[in-house]
Amino acid sequence: MILEWIKYMSLIQSAIIFNDKTKNFIFRKSLKSDKMKILLLGGTKDSINIIEFIKKNYDAYILTTTTTEYGAKLANEGGSDATIARPIPKDELIEIIKNENIDLLIDATHPFAKHITQTSTSIAKELKLHYMRFERPTNLENIDTSNVHYVNSFEDAGKLIAKEYSKGNVLHFAGANTMEDILKNVSTDRFYPRILKVEKSIEKCKQLNVNPNHIIPMNGAASTQENIDLIEKYDAKVMITKESGEIGGVINKIEAANAKDIAIVMIQRPQIEGLNKNDIVSNLDELDAKLKNFF
Repeated sequence: MILEWIKYMSLIQSAIIFNDKTKNFIFRKSLKSDKMKILLLGGTKDSINIIEFIKKNYDAYILTTTTTEYGAKLANEGGSDATIARPIPKDELIEIIKNENIDLLIDATHPFAKHITQTSTSIAKELKLHYMRFERPTNLENIDTSNVHYVNSFEDAGKLIAKEYSKGNVLHFAGANTMEDILKNVSTDRFYPRILKVEKSIEKCKQLNVNPNHIIPMNGAASTQENIDLIEKYDAKVMITKESGEIGGVINKIEAANAKDIAIVMIQRPQIEGLNKNDIVSNLDELDAKLKNFF
């Protein structure tokens, strides 16, 4: 019994490691050191697909970083060996890479997480670390985009709506962190954001005086019909979204807007300075082709 307890405590200690310098708890499932070590910058559906693919096809150790506990939970469920659930500054990320002896850095963050991608590319260059950027495709080639109006920023989106769509309600399908720039030019009286009902997002709505009755709970990407239902329910005349690709539900939003003949104001993806196009992969087949160089 005593021997079994010692083995159990040893397992627990090896599964949860606290780095005093970076103040990170790293939750592990395994500590095998003979595997290739991958640091995955995640928090997206793409990153979960990558974890599942690598775990199915390769013998690799994956440490995934996300900005939320929810993202870390999904990464763990997908098969990640370890997770860190909080934003990590550049200097701490470098220390983690060194301490964990990371062999490959994969950036699968959101297409609009420009700062993170710029940081990851600079770290890879600085440490001479193998690097890949998973850039989801837009897949809009065969989609009717006649109702789509492209802008370069959320503030520009608000200005366009104030000028061209001054009447009717506005559906905001672009996250809580982007609302402030929209509301510089759009009244909260006709603003209906769809957000994850987590404390941070709800607090953001309170700070911006968004009517609680206008908040639409979000549970993953909505189908075309679900988007149509929301357009009808809230009598929307315009929808705001990001150019986040099919996996982000953009095609369903466009199809719903087309069905109800309303406008979509779409914020274009930011251009990432310092990102080498040879480091970009857009699907799992392309990822696989590059991974074969390491195994």
